[in-house]
Amino acid sequence: MIQALLLSIGQLGDKRIVAVFLKSMLVTLALFAALGAALWFGVQYLVAHTFAASESMASLAAATAILIALLGAWLLFRVVAIAVIGIFADEVVHAVEAKHYPERFSTARDLSFARSAAMGLKSAGRAVLANIVFSPVYLLLLVTGIGTPIAFFLVNSWLLGRDLGDMVAVRHMPARDVRHWRDTTRVTRFATGAAGTGLFFIPFVNLIAPIVGAAMATHLFHRRKTK
Repeated sequence: MIQALLLSIGQLGDKRIVAVFLKSMLVTLALFAALGAALWFGVQYLVAHTFAASESMASLAAATAILIALLGAWLLFRVVAIAVIGIFADEVVHAVEAKHYPERFSTARDLSFARSAAMGLKSAGRAVLANIVFSPVYLLLLVTGIGTPIAFFLVNSWLLGRDLGDMVAVRHMPARDVRHWRDTTRVTRFATGAAGTGLFFIPFVNLIAPIVGAAMATHLFHRRKTK
């Protein structure tokens, strides 16, 4: 695990990885800008027309909605970032495989843009749904002081481990084998997800967390297959 992390960090200067980072950041920022604008104008319109509020009150309500959204920015960023990196995951996996596992790289299948985008959207949907389902647990654990962040970390580590592992496995296995592979790699995938989720908690480092996570998942997949 540590070696996979170090190898992943060591390849961050690879021009292919840098290109993925720049593209994913541009798409992520564009999505956040669009979501922010939709939230601002949507709330403003709703308050002004539903409650016949003044323009200043509508703007205040919109600003409050933006502030509440910012409080949930970590989850929102994680959801959007994983959805976006799902689109470009092929490039990250290929960069790692070309450098460290050339034989596997030569036999990997390329996924279509539609398939990659669908995987990214499914990952985002699972993250939103799972955290909504577990939200009552998060609220109940607030009284413990530390229970909520621990539960949040565990849930999202499990989700991220599955998502990152699948991004690699589908390029080397048929669907029926991927399901079996999931059953036999739960601990490894959870550890990968935990490492990636931990990176999301560190300011600025969280920007590269999806790419480091995808690279780590690639190393762990191939290192396990070679044993």
